[in-house]
Amino acid sequence: MNLLFMCRRDEEKERIGMGSGDSVFRGTDAGDSSHSSISGISRFRRSTRIPRMAAHVIRQQDPFKNSVVIGIPNALNVVSNFPFLIIGVIGLILCYHRNYFKLSLQGELWGWTCFFVGVAAVAFGSSYYHLKPNDARLVWDRLPMTIAFTSIIAIFIIERIDERKGTVSILPLLLAGMISILYWRFFDDLRPYALVQFVPCIAIPLMAILLPPMYTHSAYWLWAAGFYLLAKVEEAADKPIYKWTHHIVSGHTLKHLCAAMVPVFLAIMLAKRSVETERQSLLRTWRISWTKYKENGVKVEETYTYSNVPVDEELHS
Repeated sequence: MNLLFMCRRDEEKERIGMGSGDSVFRGTDAGDSSHSSISGISRFRRSTRIPRMAAHVIRQQDPFKNSVVIGIPNALNVVSNFPFLIIGVIGLILCYHRNYFKLSLQGELWGWTCFFVGVAAVAFGSSYYHLKPNDARLVWDRLPMTIAFTSIIAIFIIERIDERKGTVSILPLLLAGMISILYWRFFDDLRPYALVQFVPCIAIPLMAILLPPMYTHSAYWLWAAGFYLLAKVEEAADKPIYKWTHHIVSGHTLKHLCAAMVPVFLAIMLAKRSVETERQSLLRTWRISWTKYKENGVKVEETYTYSNVPVDEELHS
């Protein structure tokens, strides 16, 4: 009976695109018949418990997708990490070479240093993982990204809320990110890591729009957020993109390239920006621009309305 039930369960998993050894949520599989004696209250508690996200949700590697090129397994997924190294090293150098980015606050310097170190480290961690994907190597793939995410949050606190609080928050945020990875590794639960990764995706665009910036060119934050969102879409459409490109490029490869544009836009922003003399949020700036646009539209309409001047009859007499 147990064997028959397990076969049916495996067939159902295969039908929805999962391997028999993979599970989407840890602690929610009721397939084991040994649980048939559990009381109704126990079953209710288990069914209503918030499921723990297992690592297999994100790790979706197709062994037939990326061929070996010049001896490199998953070649495109490995090579596409190279831009992270380039922009990370360049950004790190410009932070310290004659203060090219004009970072006047010590907290800013520490925050952007952590960010560009994390970006450069993504090239090594992600390449190491994609050469031979497994959970042990996945730790080194996620760790550099976590450093970059958490340092960006600290930078935003420094620039938009309070310099001292932002500077003090750098170390706790970095530690929180690292602990989320260790928690996933030892307890197979991705919820803390998902929180660390996705909260900045929501908080940063909102803070960029609503809070007055310390510097000009803050719209580059939105460009960076847009490319990161595009990267996540490409990751979700990994297999369809691979099919559309006739098995040449996967969505995961394109995700690497789009994600690498995030530090590119932020480095351009650092190079171009200056101290904002009149601090106002992007939302207020947009409202003022829209008001001026409407006023100009009314003026043009009025000019057009009164352009027909009546003819003076005395001139024709």
